[in-house]
Amino acid sequence: MLTLTQKAPRDVLKSVFGFDDFRPGQEGIITRLMAGENILAVMPTGAGKSLCYQVPALLFENLTVVISPLVALMDNQVSGLRANGVDVAAIHSGQSRDENIAQWRKVSGRQESSGQTSGGQASGRQAKLLYLSPERLMTPRMLRALERLDPAMFVIDEAHCVSKWGPSFRPEYAQLSDLKRHFPKARIAAFTATADAATRSDIAQRLFDQKGQIIVQGFDRPNLSLAIAPKTDRKAQLLRFMESVRGQSGIIYALSRKNTEDFAQTLSGAGYKALPYHAGLDAQTRFETQERFMAEEGLVIVATIAFGMGIDKPDIRFVYHTNLPSSLEAYYQEIGRAGRDGGPALTALCYGLDDVALRRRFITQESSERDHQIREMKRLDALLTYCEASTCRRQVMLSYFGEAAAPCGNCDNCEDPPQMIDASKDLRALMRAVTETGSRFGQAHVIAVARGANTERIRQFGHDSLESYGGAQDKSAAYLQALTRQALASGHIDMDIERFGALKLTAKGGAVLSGTENFHCKAIRARPAERGEKAARKTAAQNSRLSQQDQDLFRQLKAKRMELARAMGKPAYVVFSDASLMDMAQKRPVNEAEMLDVSGVGAVKFEKFGAVFLEIITAA
Repeated sequence: MLTLTQKAPRDVLKSVFGFDDFRPGQEGIITRLMAGENILAVMPTGAGKSLCYQVPALLFENLTVVISPLVALMDNQVSGLRANGVDVAAIHSGQSRDENIAQWRKVSGRQESSGQTSGGQASGRQAKLLYLSPERLMTPRMLRALERLDPAMFVIDEAHCVSKWGPSFRPEYAQLSDLKRHFPKARIAAFTATADAATRSDIAQRLFDQKGQIIVQGFDRPNLSLAIAPKTDRKAQLLRFMESVRGQSGIIYALSRKNTEDFAQTLSGAGYKALPYHAGLDAQTRFETQERFMAEEGLVIVATIAFGMGIDKPDIRFVYHTNLPSSLEAYYQEIGRAGRDGGPALTALCYGLDDVALRRRFITQESSERDHQIREMKRLDALLTYCEASTCRRQVMLSYFGEAAAPCGNCDNCEDPPQMIDASKDLRALMRAVTETGSRFGQAHVIAVARGANTERIRQFGHDSLESYGGAQDKSAAYLQALTRQALASGHIDMDIERFGALKLTAKGGAVLSGTENFHCKAIRARPAERGEKAARKTAAQNSRLSQQDQDLFRQLKAKRMELARAMGKPAYVVFSDASLMDMAQKRPVNEAEMLDVSGVGAVKFEKFGAVFLEIITAA
C-alpha cells in the first residue's frame, strides 16, 4: 500500500496554491484518489481539474506521471507549478536530449541536493510530478524505467482521446490501456471536459476495466454566452461582432489556412491586434504567436482548430467560429477555452449550408469504416439541431450530454425568443423543386428554381418549364436558405454527399409534401443572432464588480504583472491570475499576512512577487 505524508489536502491547497477552499467537486475526487481508487472525472473547462491531481500528487510518497497530448499544454502547466514552488519535471520533444536527461534525474533522484519545499516534495533531489506525452511514455524503455520507480498515480489529461467513440480519438492514446497491466498498484486518474455516456463507458473500460468511479461534475458553463448566426457575409458579420469586443483577447476559428490569413489581415486593417495561426506556419512562428497570445492583452488569434488545446489562458473573453465545427463535442470543447477564469465570455457561431455539405464530405473522406461514418454523421446532426434550436441553447446542449437544465437567460434564444411560424406551404414548394429536379442539385440551384430565377443553369436544364418553377417566388433567398437549414436539422431533408451535397427528401419530409403533416419553424430575424453589442454590454456590467478606484488599482497591478512576466519570458497568469489581482484590488492588503489571504497567493508566490505588489497597493 502506498503511503501518504501527513499533510492534509487543504494545507497543500493553501500553502502551495494560495486558495482557501476547493471548488465544487474537487475535494471528493481528491479523497477518492488518496484512497487508492481509479477515477474518470468529466469536468467543465475552468472547473479546476488540474488541482484534483496536483494536490494528491504532492501528498503521495511516490511519483505521479501526467500524460498530456501537447508540448504547449505541458509547458504551461509546468510553468504554473514552478511559479508556485513545486518541483516538477517534463520530458518532451521540445527540449534537448541533455535537458530531458536532467529532467529524468529529477524524478529518479540521481542528483545530489537536499531540502524540502512546501507541499512535501524534495527540492532538486526528487520531483513528485513528471509530464510525458503518450508516445514517449509507452515506449518499452520508459515503461521499464518507470516500473523501477513504482508510480503512485497516472493522470491522463484530455482522456476523450482514448476512446474511438470520442470526438478526438488518437491511436497513441489507445495504448494507455496497457498501463493497468504494467502498473497494477498505481491508481489511474483520467480527466476530460467532453465525453458523452458511451464515450465515458468506453474510457473507463479501456483504462481500468470499469474498476473505478465515473464522476460527472457537469457540463454547464453558465458564464459563457451562446449565439448562432446564419452566414450572410462572413467578413461583415465578423467585423460587427468584433466592434463589441475591441481590446479583449479572443480566438476566431476558421476552417482553412487561407481564411485564417485573410481574416487576420482584415482585422489588422480594421485596427485590431490580430495574428493568424495554422499548421502551415513554421514551428518558430507558431511558438511565438502562442507566446504573444499568452502574454499580451487584447490580442486576437485567427486560427484553425490546431490552436487552443495547449493554451491555458484564463482570460479569453470570446470565441467566434466562422464555420461549422465537426460536432457538438468539438464545439463545446472549443468554446470552453473562453472564460476559464469564471468571468463572463461571449461565444458565437456563423454557418451556412455549404458548411454542412463540407463537414459531411470530410466524414466520408476521412474514414472508410461505415460505423465510424454513421457515428460522426449523427454527431453532426446533433450539432445542426443545436444550431437551429428555437428553445434555450444551453438546454439543448446539456441535454445532449445527459443533463437537464432550466432556461439559461444567457443565449440568443432566451434573450430574444424566435417567433414560430407555419412554413408548410413554403417547404412544400421547396420540396417540389427538389423532387422535380431529380434530387440531383444543391440548395443554391433548388432555391433558384423555387424562386423562379432566370439563371443560365436553370435554362440549361430546362428547369424553367417545371411545375415547381417559381412556386416560392415571393420569398427571399435568405428565407428559403433558413427554411432549408431547419428542414435539414429536423430530418425532413437530407444531403447526398456522393452527389456533392444534393438535396433529397426523407420519409419524414415526404409526409409534409403529401400534406399529411405540417412543418413549423423559426421566422427569420431582422438581424439574426448577431447580439454582440447587447451581450458585450452585459459582459461589461458583470466585469464592473470593482469600484472606479479599485479598477484604477487593478490596471496598475496588471501593468506590473505584464512587466514581470515579460522579464521572466512567461505568460502573465504565471505571476498572478486576473482573479488574484481583482481580489488584491478589493482587499488592498498592506502586509504579508493580509497578502496571503488573497486568493491564489501562496507562500512561494508571495516570496517572489509579494513585496512588489504590496508597494503598488500601498502607494495607490
